[in-house]
Amino acid sequence: MAEETLEAIARALVAPGKGILAADESTGTIEKRLRSIDVESTEEKRQAYREMLFTTPGLGDHISGVILYDETIRQSTKDGVAFTKALEGSGVIPGIKVDKGAKPLAGARQPTVEARQLARPPDEDVLIHAINLD
Repeated sequence: MAEETLEAIARALVAPGKGILAADESTGTIEKRLRSIDVESTEEKRQAYREMLFTTPGLGDHISGVILYDETIRQSTKDGVAFTKALEGSGVIPGIKVDKGAKPLAGARQPTVEARQLARPPDEDVLIHAINLD
């Protein structure tokens, strides 16, 4: 990626008055959230919840970027528009979570985030979605 492109993305993500939406909830985490409001956690309901978030009118006026989860980056709106494309259409930069969640680490006082090994290529399907080659 060109240095100018990376700088433009970084500047857009930290634009004044905007924030980053962390929508990278794992299937287990979103299941707990939905269960707390007596909603069964099915892929269809998780998709509908995320679609509501990602297609909110004016989203791009307040959100500069969204961190997506593996399941989420593969999902689309009910009209068949990939979530990544829907977000970009609102002026929001989609991204992908690059860790495997908090896990116990020997010697640590609390669970520690285990990052994916960046030395080996990421899952090709996720990479294709993340860089919009789909």
